[in-house]
Amino acid sequence: DKLSEFAGFNKTAVDLSSWKQLARRDKTDYARDITIGLVAKYIDNSDTYISIVEALKSASWSQNVDVNIQWINAEKVDQADLQAVDGILVPGGFGARGIDGKIASAEFALGQNKPYLGICLGLQVAVIASARRGGLINAHSTEFEPDTTADVVYIMDGQQGKQSTGGTMRLGDYPAKLKPDSLASKCYGKTEIIERHRHRYEVNQQYLSDIQAGGLEVSGTSPDGKLVEFVEAKDHRFFIATQAHPEFRSRPMRPHPLFVEFVKACK
Repeated sequence: DKLSEFAGFNKTAVDLSSWKQLARRDKTDYARDITIGLVAKYIDNSDTYISIVEALKSASWSQNVDVNIQWINAEKVDQADLQAVDGILVPGGFGARGIDGKIASAEFALGQNKPYLGICLGLQVAVIASARRGGLINAHSTEFEPDTTADVVYIMDGQQGKQSTGGTMRLGDYPAKLKPDSLASKCYGKTEIIERHRHRYEVNQQYLSDIQAGGLEVSGTSPDGKLVEFVEAKDHRFFIATQAHPEFRSRPMRPHPLFVEFVKACK
């Protein structure tokens, strides 16, 4: 009221009951708790992944569960740590450090029926893991292995030579088309969506058969079909990855559906 008066705005009734109810909750109010393994390399400062963490919290509140984040160092991934968590999340990132651990985490989730959510780089490592499982053992990304002969992830057209220039990436909102009856479309409840992006590398569709042989299939693309936006595994508890950053659209009272369904699978 004071701010409205100071700014000269008309006073309007605001319903804050849902916010007050959320603020009053404590651990005893939740039906159960879950542990999500967040495989990352900047684990000394959790604020690096604050949008991911808050999206997980919002999703867990909507499902009446309390989420615990188990930080897993991507450079020191141990299968026992992956086995101990209820679900695995690999967030976005850049650079080769810790990449082997992220690939191993995606491969573990794919092979062990462990719920997995991949964000941006989390999609790319999942694609690499699936291609290797499918027999393409030297599959990699040219971001980390420039001379690889199996570039299942490579730099997008128009991005060559711009690797050190952050402002030239594929940035902002972009639409995607989801396959009907896919896990992606079931999560969103529709087949046409818009999500925020920040990336330069993309799935090389020349290797789709190798990727599919390992257990993953493409479930969403750009409207023209040229860019892979979603991959997922069939006959799996929950395995989905997106090239986008859905965490940026999540809100405490409006959690993002991908995070909600991921939390459901981890319950």
